[in-house]
Amino acid sequence: MNVEIGALAIAALVILIYFGLPIGISMLLVSFSGVAFIRNDTVAMRMIGQVANDSLREYLFAVVPLFVLMGLLVTVSGVGKDTFDVFERMLRRVRAGLGIATVFANAVFASITGISIASASVFSRVAVPEMTRHGYSKRFSTGVVAGSSVLGMLIPPSLLMIVYAVLAEESVGRMFLAGIGPGILLSLIFCVTILMLATWKRDFVFDRVDTEEIAEPVSVLRTVRLALPILSLVLLVLGGLYGGFLNPTEAGAVGALGALVIALARKSLTGRVFWNLLVETGQITVSVLFLIMAATFFSRMLAMSGMPQALADTILGSSIGPYGFLVLFLGVVILLGCLIDSISIMLIMLPIALPIAEAAHFDLIWFGVLTVVAVEIGLLTPPFGLSVYTIKSALGDDDVTVGDIFRGALPFVGSMIVALAILIAVPSISTFLARM
Repeated sequence: MNVEIGALAIAALVILIYFGLPIGISMLLVSFSGVAFIRNDTVAMRMIGQVANDSLREYLFAVVPLFVLMGLLVTVSGVGKDTFDVFERMLRRVRAGLGIATVFANAVFASITGISIASASVFSRVAVPEMTRHGYSKRFSTGVVAGSSVLGMLIPPSLLMIVYAVLAEESVGRMFLAGIGPGILLSLIFCVTILMLATWKRDFVFDRVDTEEIAEPVSVLRTVRLALPILSLVLLVLGGLYGGFLNPTEAGAVGALGALVIALARKSLTGRVFWNLLVETGQITVSVLFLIMAATFFSRMLAMSGMPQALADTILGSSIGPYGFLVLFLGVVILLGCLIDSISIMLIMLPIALPIAEAAHFDLIWFGVLTVVAVEIGLLTPPFGLSVYTIKSALGDDDVTVGDIFRGALPFVGSMIVALAILIAVPSISTFLARM
């Protein structure tokens, strides 16, 4: 009977979300009702209080507002433009060099923000105008920005990695380490994709015949000056984190302070702007922590019902086996990405999938990397495609349609699927650093 209640709870959750009820509230309602049916109202009330206390009092959760604040400060300080300028100077003589520069700039920018949407917003204003000025098509230019923006949720520090670590009860630091190899792999595959398109699909990449970048003299001193704040922040946060000097929360605090110093030094931070950033940080943090609390309650309700274990026994005992389950899970995650946002997908799917992954003896760090990559594909797929709509909004160009951006991003969706297949076939890419 309890298993049936768990299954009905999942069905009810899907229905509530379909009719527009916010996912956090939907999870709380479904979880409370499920526990009340399995036990009673008193137990349900006690459990929701216990979940709120257990899930939000952890010192670890301070990492969320700190990394969010760092990302927002970096965004307003103009570091994103400087990052692009550095790689533009380095790669201007390479075929489709501005496209490759955008990928590398996004990768570096991701290492100090952790939010894909921030990357999409910044580089749609920085990279797209520069690329179109040099003869690149708007479709390709926006597609490159959309595709490479997903690196923000894979390369550490990553908000999705933090959420996964909490739900899977894994180390945040290990999850950050696990994202480095896949992030480099995906960046390289994106670059290969760009070179292939520039060679065999020139009309897709370029609007004009004179596609060679203008060979302006490169000032080494200016390049170093542009790169210094970026490199300092990366070394400060990631060096401290991976060198063992800082834990993730301390790294977030140091990074936020460093980003504040850079923003103040560049005089890009007024009192009003800083206040707005603090408010936005608070809003993002509260929404993430509320969702984590709701997902924790949902997970405990499902565990109480016994449904995940019953589902694990059924799936793993069937003909599809562990890897059949893995492919099915990743396929569902990618499909959900067409409809709802990244964090919501993880909060819905992981309480169901993690017990099955454990029963299948999967490495949960590897499983987490695969989940994040699959979730990020959803940022580029219609009809939801959050990165695509972010770019459309940030550009403010009526000549560029949402359909153009989706078509430009399509080759990068294919690249991500290739990367996902490689990561499935070679788990050590994800686990080597994390398990050292």
